[in-house]
Amino acid sequence: MKRVQYRHYGAPEELRLDEAPPPEAGRGQIRVQVRAASANPMDWKIRRGEMKALTGFRFPRGLGHDFAGVVDAVGPGVARLKVGDEVFGVTSIRQAGAFAEYVVADEKNVELKPSSISFEQAAALTIVSLTAWNALEAKARLSAGQSVFITGCLGGVGRSAVQIARMRGANIVGSCSASGREEALALGVGEVVDYRAFDIGPYRHRFDVVFDTASALSLSQCGAMLKRGGMSLHIVPTFAKLIGCLLPSRHYLAFGNPTPQSLAAVAEAAEQGKLVPTIGRIAPLSEAIPAVVELERTGSPKGKLVIVPAQ
Repeated sequence: MKRVQYRHYGAPEELRLDEAPPPEAGRGQIRVQVRAASANPMDWKIRRGEMKALTGFRFPRGLGHDFAGVVDAVGPGVARLKVGDEVFGVTSIRQAGAFAEYVVADEKNVELKPSSISFEQAAALTIVSLTAWNALEAKARLSAGQSVFITGCLGGVGRSAVQIARMRGANIVGSCSASGREEALALGVGEVVDYRAFDIGPYRHRFDVVFDTASALSLSQCGAMLKRGGMSLHIVPTFAKLIGCLLPSRHYLAFGNPTPQSLAAVAEAAEQGKLVPTIGRIAPLSEAIPAVVELERTGSPKGKLVIVPAQ
């Protein structure tokens, strides 16, 4: 099979589209014939070696975590899924390798694909939606009538956060570029702020939740914006935020760790049309490397980059 992989941590030049043997499903795992996979910033952060403590030193290492496809084989102990099921999910940090014709993942990290959405849409959902869900649902328990400020409201996690906040009936203020104002309003943001001209003054003590998906705010700024009893949530663990969120405080880190409950909830919201990813580009596996490198270097295209193996 064809697989995007690398043999050393480092620059984009380490990436190769190689022939590799199809992976074998181990205990509790399934093998999926990939129909679509999507890129996330963590993909190139891992390739650079920024997460070595989590990803280890076993090479060659595949690229990509989010995928959708058809179950091709099941390992011992798999009971919920079967060969032929259409699924979407995420590999573990150590496994990776979704930019390939086949990928292996733990059954617990995979859910049946909603029939109403395409493989491309399903692949674009996983990590961004799980991150937003874990933050606003599992951690903040956002509810109707509460107020939430979402930075980067037109980014991958930000878009999912806005849609989840809408589902919960929250009042949403979001920041993005001035040119994105109309798009943010159409998405469901009630008040749009130009991040380049943001003044914290009018927003002091106004929010139950501040969700900093763009790493645009300091912990002190977030604290000033919160009501009594509110919390701020962060997905970019800078050193300052890592320390601040570890200490007893109102600040917390949020990650896209999948659980059967969160995957099922994301699938249900997608089935109902309440959680819809924005796809910026669909590229064949043969063009995956230049497409990912362009996204890493320029941030383009806006919306999710989806990679599709030839079937």
